[in-house]
Amino acid sequence: MITLAIALSTVVAFAGEEKVAPKVLNAFNTEFSTAKEVEWTIGSDHYMATFTYNGGYLFAYYTPDGELMGLTRYISPDALSMNLQSSLKKNYGDFWVSDLFEVAKNGGTDYYITLENADKKIVLHSDGSKDWEQFKKVKKA
Repeated sequence: MITLAIALSTVVAFAGEEKVAPKVLNAFNTEFSTAKEVEWTIGSDHYMATFTYNGGYLFAYYTPDGELMGLTRYISPDALSMNLQSSLKKNYGDFWVSDLFEVAKNGGTDYYITLENADKKIVLHSDGSKDWEQFKKVKKA
């Protein structure tokens, strides 16, 4: 959800073009000292770092005061719990996965998955329990 809301209002800042607040840089460097390929996106009320860390591609969202708002990463359907995989197979067997990401914030983990078939595209959300709830539905043209 963080990604969906924030992605709509961002301006990309590449190294040397815009300044990231020192509090944000300090917080990021403390938490992710071994991060590589870091790029910053600056929005009206947040900062987003896109980077590689421990072999994965992550997105970290910060307030202007350097507080970590949440982390997101793309994952494979195989990384979901067996309950969530089972629920997808049972209820959405005629769809394919076109996007799946995990959001970690405030000690919890949420999942957003985009499923498609020939006629429609749907986005589902789960808080990690066995159930998915519809987040968004779009008819294909």
